[in-house]
Amino acid sequence: MKTVLITGATSGIGNEFARRYAALGYRLIVTGRRTDRLEQLKAELQVPMDIYTYDLGKKKQCFELLEILKDENIDIFINNAGFGLAGAFLETDIDKEINMIKVNDLAMHILFKGILKKMHDAGHGQILNVASSAGLLPAGPYMATYYASKAYVTSLTRAVAMELKEMGSPVKVSALCPGPVDTEFNARADVVFALKGISVNQCVEEAIRGMEKGKLIIVPSFTMKLAAIFSHLVPYPILIKITGHQQKKKLG
Repeated sequence: MKTVLITGATSGIGNEFARRYAALGYRLIVTGRRTDRLEQLKAELQVPMDIYTYDLGKKKQCFELLEILKDENIDIFINNAGFGLAGAFLETDIDKEINMIKVNDLAMHILFKGILKKMHDAGHGQILNVASSAGLLPAGPYMATYYASKAYVTSLTRAVAMELKEMGSPVKVSALCPGPVDTEFNARADVVFALKGISVNQCVEEAIRGMEKGKLIIVPSFTMKLAAIFSHLVPYPILIKITGHQQKKKLG
């Protein structure tokens, strides 16, 4: 039986990935901050599942998780934990921003590197780093730190993918870059989406299909694919102004 590791599995995209891979017959290893939700998921899915409650905003807990997983044979890793924050940079809370960077970037980096080493040594595996369409743009006024954090994810994934290819590694890595998705994200980020979000089901379905095709950057939905192409055709100053206008709408 193959094993998939999913972080941030208590809700949204991570939760849907758990459901999809359970239906595909995988054994699950899931993490999140809310034990009750993980236990509820395990009871509902009725598949082999190990649950670990961790706050990945804490560096020590990231390394503790890797230590627990050192003897596991992981086939797929959905590196999903993350959250957003909106507002003018002069007004957003610095502690929330630092915690977001710790989860979106530091934890993502630690677990990406740790699991990648395991997979490379084992000679197989696939990793999906969950980024955002924000990570494909030069900047995002009024969500400045969030956009920067997701740019880190896409940049790192692209670079590592080339390194792995050049060394002939069998491990494949991808970045998932969705636009708005109907999850708890906007409530936690305290925003209202300016654009209609896609369903979490569509997001995960297209993500899995993209992974199966070996795509490096996976952008769910035709609309966001067009937006990604458009972003390459517009001068950066204009694109940043357009992006800022859209982000400002989210503040309500």
